[in-house]
Amino acid sequence: MNYALSQKFFFDAAHTLKRHIEADSSLRIHGHTYNAEVFLSGQPDPHTGMVVDLGLVRLEIEQLRKQLDHHMLDDIAGLGPATLENLCHFIFRNLAPRLPALSSVRVWRESMGDGCTLSK
Repeated sequence: MNYALSQKFFFDAAHTLKRHIEADSSLRIHGHTYNAEVFLSGQPDPHTGMVVDLGLVRLEIEQLRKQLDHHMLDDIAGLGPATLENLCHFIFRNLAPRLPALSSVRVWRESMGDGCTLSK
C-alpha cells in the first residue's frame, strides 16, 4: 500500500498577464487569492509511523509562501508568466529538494473556478 498525505495553503498575490482573450483586464495589475495543495506519497517509516512529518511540510511551505504572499508575481525570479501552470511548477521545483516524497502540486483560484495539477 502507498500512502498519500496533503497540506493546503493559500497566498494573495498580484500580477499581469499578456493574452489574447480578456487582454485589457489581464494586462492591468490585478490580484487573486490562490489556493495550493501539496501531495506527498510513500511508505511510513517503521519507527515514526509517518511518510513525512507534516510539521516539516508546514515549515517548508511557510518558507515558500513568504516568497509569494502579497508579492507581485511578475517580479519573482524563476516563475515566468504568472499562470496556474507556472505556479504549480514553481512550487514543485522549490519544495521537491527538501520534500523528496512530494508527488504533486495543485493550485486553484476558488473565485474563478479554475485550477491546475502537476504530478511527478
